[in-house]
Amino acid sequence: MSLTEQAIVRIRQLIKDGTLPPGARLPPEQDLAASLGLSRNLLREAVRSLVTTRVLEVRRGDGTYVTSLDPALLLEGVGVAVEMMQGDDLLEITEVRRLFEPVATSLAATRITPVQLAELERHLDAMVAAQGDVELLTHHDDAFHRAVFEATGNRALCALLVGIASRTVRARVWRGVLEGNVAGRTVSEHVAIYRALERGDAVLAQAAALMHVSTTETWLRENLVRSAAPEPGERVT
Repeated sequence: MSLTEQAIVRIRQLIKDGTLPPGARLPPEQDLAASLGLSRNLLREAVRSLVTTRVLEVRRGDGTYVTSLDPALLLEGVGVAVEMMQGDDLLEITEVRRLFEPVATSLAATRITPVQLAELERHLDAMVAAQGDVELLTHHDDAFHRAVFEATGNRALCALLVGIASRTVRARVWRGVLEGNVAGRTVSEHVAIYRALERGDAVLAQAAALMHVSTTETWLRENLVRSAAPEPGERVT
């Protein structure tokens, strides 16, 4: 490891062993550097890195603090990484979504509350009414699935799936869905998920979610193949 990486590990160890719990203020820079056997410049580099990963936060005029270490905060980088992926890497992420999302939907069926069901219905109705508007469809599609993830009651699972289920990819798929005149079918897949959750049927909810994610994966796979194919008359070298 580089010296900076070693410094990061030492600070993280203080957090993991409870010396610096969530919300704690870091000691003055000079004191912390001395206790860890680091130069102040090296400590600053380590702190900057941990701020980027949302482990630490700098409060101007007040000091540097350990964040809440909430899963949604720490896993925020997953969504940023997914937004940057293309081609086969994006397909691999979609496969991960296919593995996790149906199970999460099944779990949500056993835990969802009437208030959460009402929220799902609101977003579903909005999708039905906006079948020609990509922006609205993407917004309510994203909100629908976030509500499902939140209904699991598992913050780490919710944060992970929100990151994996990229909003940019959703928008891309919805544009293709509208171009292919199959918006009605895609909305009906959301209806099936909602009905299963409404009934509290975990098995049906998992099957409905699997069907929906598989449809998205198939569309994305075919779309990537088409975009990689040479245009008619184009010379292939």
